[in-house]
Amino acid sequence: MATRVSEIDWTTWKPTEKATLLFVLREEEILLIHKKTGLGAGKINGPGGHIEQGETPMEGAIREVEEELCVTPTDVRQCGELLFQFVDGFGMHGTVFTARGCIGVPRETREAAPLWTSIHAIPYERMWEDDRLWIPLMLKGKGFHGVFLFDGDTMLDHRVRETPEGAARAGN
Repeated sequence: MATRVSEIDWTTWKPTEKATLLFVLREEEILLIHKKTGLGAGKINGPGGHIEQGETPMEGAIREVEEELCVTPTDVRQCGELLFQFVDGFGMHGTVFTARGCIGVPRETREAAPLWTSIHAIPYERMWEDDRLWIPLMLKGKGFHGVFLFDGDTMLDHRVRETPEGAARAGN
């Protein structure tokens, strides 16, 4: 198994799962979740999850926010792509979105507890290691593309680059 992202041919790489993240932004705050189930349970993250058969990534992202927090995000835009390879063989392709608002008040479900946080006090120490590398780009309105190699919760290697907003693409 690879120990560096440069050892992986990302142009032919195939993920085990396709997933989404969607961050609702308002003024100087970001809507995060305390994840209660699944991959990353116990961590702080953005709402999101798997893409169902026949869904676009945006449709999946909106559905996941509705299921996890009981709100509907508005003015949703794609801002980046993240490719994760784990040494155990699992691979995930994540599409990241932002929303400029939401309809309803976020509430806790069996999957997640909502957490409005100042963008100046994001609890990176309670999040996946890669988040501190690309979330600042997202908050500046920049597009991004990242590739990451993980062993469990430990990031072994990464490469993150800025892309034209909304034009992040798999590969490269």
